[in-house]
Amino acid sequence: MGFLAGLGCSPGQIELEADGAYHVHPGQQIQAALELAAADSLHKTVKVHAGIYRPQRPGQAMIWFNARHDGIVLEAVGEVVLTAANPEIADPEADSYPAVVNHVVYLGDGISRRTVLRGFTITGANNFVTRSDEPVNIQPHSGNVVWKKGMFFYTDGGGIKIFGRSYPTIERVEVYDNYTSPCGGGVSIEHRGFKEEAVLFRDCIFRDNRCQVTGSAVDVLTGSYAILENCLFIGNVSNTDIDFIGRRDGYEYNVEHGSGALTVFPDSRVEVRRCTFTDNWNGADDKGEGSLYVDSIFWHNVKAGGIAKGERYELDILDGSGVRACFLNGAIVDLRGTIDREANQFGAPDPAFDERFVPQAPGYAGIGYRPSAFD
Repeated sequence: MGFLAGLGCSPGQIELEADGAYHVHPGQQIQAALELAAADSLHKTVKVHAGIYRPQRPGQAMIWFNARHDGIVLEAVGEVVLTAANPEIADPEADSYPAVVNHVVYLGDGISRRTVLRGFTITGANNFVTRSDEPVNIQPHSGNVVWKKGMFFYTDGGGIKIFGRSYPTIERVEVYDNYTSPCGGGVSIEHRGFKEEAVLFRDCIFRDNRCQVTGSAVDVLTGSYAILENCLFIGNVSNTDIDFIGRRDGYEYNVEHGSGALTVFPDSRVEVRRCTFTDNWNGADDKGEGSLYVDSIFWHNVKAGGIAKGERYELDILDGSGVRACFLNGAIVDLRGTIDREANQFGAPDPAFDERFVPQAPGYAGIGYRPSAFD
């Protein structure tokens, strides 16, 4: 069965228009357009027009990219919501209702920086998990790599799951109100040690995502690499329940103070530039090496909602040498005492955020998130 037939679509449903792009309108399926663009050596842009797009059947992802989709630019035209929820087909008795997919968007092995996801709102994940490869195997074996799909492949990354040698560009995307267990309510990055390149997030918002354990907004699993430029983290809550994985293995992760909106595991790293973290259950926890946090705001990440007994913190970082020109203030600013106070502004003044979380206070020029000119 071909991809389009398996999706219940025929190629005639999607139009290649005069601008050289495939156009998707409400009632049509985005994946069908991705398959057409994948088979087209010249036309690699897919434009999705304003509306709410839902999965039409349960599965591991609503939209998926593999190596054959590399180089596709998938962009929203107007306000486009991609949601994991479809109450018409979801089991109303399931805890995961109304979600029917593990991940809203899956970006798998073989994706380079020239693959772009732009302008979408991604929401609705609610800890739905299936291991079935129907209607399609979203991550086939790649060349000489035989992927063993562990628990995190299926469970983590309710909004976006990035897996294997996958280094897309994600721009002007808002990931909000997603829940997963155990980790990565908004985004999960699982490079499996293939971290020669990084996934790039630019001008993104991570809002009101939740998870049972680590990385409510973004979870950077062991052996992974991410760059976050001009992003806003707000209202994200980790540690909503016990660390059942840690208890099983005899070591609960960050048991005293809990994890942040951003979690970076050992043997991973991030570059965080001109970002703002505020009103999250903790800012960021980072056990990697060589991470950079530059020109960023960590302001009162003291939101309630988790179960860890210790106080909230702005940064919990093992290697703080890369934290520079950041403005920080909260219950605990530097949990491990690893950050250079001379290179940063501890006890920073109130940023006086406006309704879009742009600081209005003097001294914050060039520091923290600013909305994209396209917003």
